Amino acid sequence: MPARTALHVLVFFPRGGSAQVVRYLARHLPRGDDGWRARVVAGSLGAPGEPTHAAGFFGEDVELVAVPYDDAVRAPDPVMASPPMHPSYEERPGAPDRVFASLDDAAYGHHVAAWRGILGAPGVLDGVEVAHLHHLTPAHEALVRLAPGLPVVTHLHGTELAMLQRIEAGAPWAHGPAWAERMRRWAARSSRVVASSTAAVRLAEELLGMAPGSVGMVPNGVDPAIFDGARAAPGERAAVWRRWLADDPRGWTPEDRRPGAVRYDEARLAPLLDPDAVVVLFVGRFTAVKRAPLLVRAHARARACLGRPLPLVLWGGSPGEWEGEHPAHAAAASPAGHEVFFTGWRGHHELARALACADVLAVPSVAEKFGQVYLEAMAMGVPPIACDAEGPPTFIEGRADAPARAGWLVAPDDEEALAAALVAAAGDPAERALRGANGRRLVAARYTWPAIAPRVAAIYDEVAGPV
Repeated sequence: MPARTALHVLVFFPRGGSAQVVRYLARHLPRGDDGWRARVVAGSLGAPGEPTHAAGFFGEDVELVAVPYDDAVRAPDPVMASPPMHPSYEERPGAPDRVFASLDDAAYGHHVAAWRGILGAPGVLDGVEVAHLHHLTPAHEALVRLAPGLPVVTHLHGTELAMLQRIEAGAPWAHGPAWAERMRRWAARSSRVVASSTAAVRLAEELLGMAPGSVGMVPNGVDPAIFDGARAAPGERAAVWRRWLADDPRGWTPEDRRPGAVRYDEARLAPLLDPDAVVVLFVGRFTAVKRAPLLVRAHARARACLGRPLPLVLWGGSPGEWEGEHPAHAAAASPAGHEVFFTGWRGHHELARALACADVLAVPSVAEKFGQVYLEAMAMGVPPIACDAEGPPTFIEGRADAPARAGWLVAPDDEEALAAALVAAAGDPAERALRGANGRRLVAARYTWPAIAPRVAAIYDEVAGPV
């Protein structure tokens, strides 16, 4: 029998963790007799070859319906274009993707109508037996109007929960309560709701008014064929950093937002190219919760304490996108700013190589409902430094006396503690090796997509019923 069809819907263009989840689930769902195949509907931005272009991101092996946003971002009001630019769960002044909670009823109706047209286009729903909707968005309302009896699995990725938290805390968004009510309605009528960690499950049940035990857990994972633990030799490390920072740079600043505006010469790269350097890597968007500027300041403290070079590479930052202080400004003000490097936004297919060339991952995000990049680092044998809050402590053992310790956990927004963790990680190669090996074993045992995808298929079987 041919595999059954699950429709994955992601209204966002590829730039965050949820897109990675969609891509890997689509590739690893068990097929064959009684299996499942994915059809993906997702936003797309940019030309082929750019990391935000959906076809290149998801690959030829994934059946894709791409929703182009290029015209929308150039429109006078992107969220009212046709098709409209997706909104965001974050508020960034001047961004084309305004925060959901700022959109009025007319804008909401426009998005529902647009997604009804997208999902109702010929062939999109053909043969679909279950819809897997990522995040809580107007696509929920559009789908229930198109196919009211179709089972829906709602996959929460954390950012929607962060917006709900801000609404409950009194964020000054005029339409926040209306959006919160819609999101609760969409969750309530879903056949299943899943989140990525025990912390996210509890928060989702609280914020969405759902009964305890009603939200399931599907953790994020890694592809062990990509994040294979291979380490880069010193010469290869130097070549990779030289290529990304000098030959093909993509870094940018608020003053010059062109990818590649930041380029480093050989003298500037010297601390990073030293074969004995301990390289600290940050990976992520430059959103406020990631606390990249805090890391830059903690790095200066750690550098002063160590008394030797400690190169810090910031890998990410979608072009032109940031919240609050830009980390480039923090680096310019840092006494150790000459050891801070910006690679710019690069494709996820390059992340394993970046991790292979790093010794420690440091992402002091204060609001990670899971944090896939920590798993990816652990799979590569790179111990992470993370905040002891929400998702990371559910899978990173950070206690110094724990035999299975796999990273360092610090209190959120504690610059001194973060600096101390950097010093501890940089100053003890044996401890780095121990925590790196423990993390790699944990990920291999519990957090790989080939093991997680069949659990998702079992949810489909349950909500869709027998063939």
